Amino acid sequence: MNVDKDLVRHIAQLAKLELQEPEIEIFVKQLGDILHYIDKLNEAGQAAEPFSFSAFLPSITRPDIPGESLPVDEVLKNAPESFKQFFKVPKVIP
Repeated sequence: MNVDKDLVRHIAQLAKLELQEPEIEIFVKQLGDILHYIDKLNEAGQAAEPFSFSAFLPSITRPDIPGESLPVDEVLKNAPESFKQFFKVPKVIP
């Protein structure tokens, strides 16, 4: 697809944008580059096989071994505010 100033102006009008001439020139190049890149991606089509090498790597996670927890009173002493056995935080959802 050929990208020119008229196309950029038309897209800007549809998007209700007011563009100045230097901005239009920038967008002509950027939009052209984007469409060129999309064309390159389309050339690959479905012929490209998905690639994943994680199946060949050894597992690097450690086993989950339960341990002793800190006492609730000790944890809550660092909290600015608490209520019973919980942290008290400001309401963030109206």
